[in-house]
Amino acid sequence: MPKSTEYRAKIPDPQGFIAYDRDEDAVWRDLMARQMPEAQRHMSRPYLEGLAKLDLPTDRVPQCPDLSDRLRDLTGWRVEPVPALIPFGTFFAMLADRAFPAASFIRKRKHFDYIEEPDIFHEIFGHAPLLTDPRFAAFSQAIGKAGLLADKQDYAWLIRLYWFSVEFGLTRENGVIKGLGSGLASSVSELSWSVTAPDPERRDFDVIDILRTPYRIDILQPVYFVIPDLDQLFQAAERDLLADVAKARSLGLFTPKYPAKVA
Repeated sequence: MPKSTEYRAKIPDPQGFIAYDRDEDAVWRDLMARQMPEAQRHMSRPYLEGLAKLDLPTDRVPQCPDLSDRLRDLTGWRVEPVPALIPFGTFFAMLADRAFPAASFIRKRKHFDYIEEPDIFHEIFGHAPLLTDPRFAAFSQAIGKAGLLADKQDYAWLIRLYWFSVEFGLTRENGVIKGLGSGLASSVSELSWSVTAPDPERRDFDVIDILRTPYRIDILQPVYFVIPDLDQLFQAAERDLLADVAKARSLGLFTPKYPAKVA
């Protein structure tokens, strides 16, 4: 997430609803029209089943109270609008409380193809469908609980597990690689790259290896981790993740697979 942004939070009314204007609704509509066929083609069954359960509107930005009503019935989660940038400590605390922090703004038309910080399209279209699955929801909450107990110097290690699973995880269905993570579901360029391109390295899901793998947020990922099924994520939720972080720290980071970012 960038250190500064031109976007500002949109403030909900006392009932939690946000007044999006006609242009913002049009951006949502066009994003949905572009991304839905890609998701149907390349995303995994758990994601697509969750998307169907949510029945997101196609012509306007969804409202967090409506999504929360559906998620509470399914997994006990809710969606809460937040500013564009929140500290890691706040992020982990919300996940631990089964509250998903959703940036309340939607990207401008000039950022239609790519926006560095998460907007509500990424948050809702990307994240919310998998929060309908109890296994994925439990894993997200486990990362939040571990974050509450972690020292600040461990945040960067723990967030790698979130990055390579919740955001950019892959899975395999009938021998075919499919997208699982929210960053893939909401990205028209990276979704097909992650599942079909010969360039990326696709590694087996391993918590310690993930914690040791550096990443950049502003490039197509050179490394992905393939989660065989969500049951394995559920098993990871029961691990001592802080002990895993300590082990990963003792082993050190892998050499990055990407070039250094030019200042």
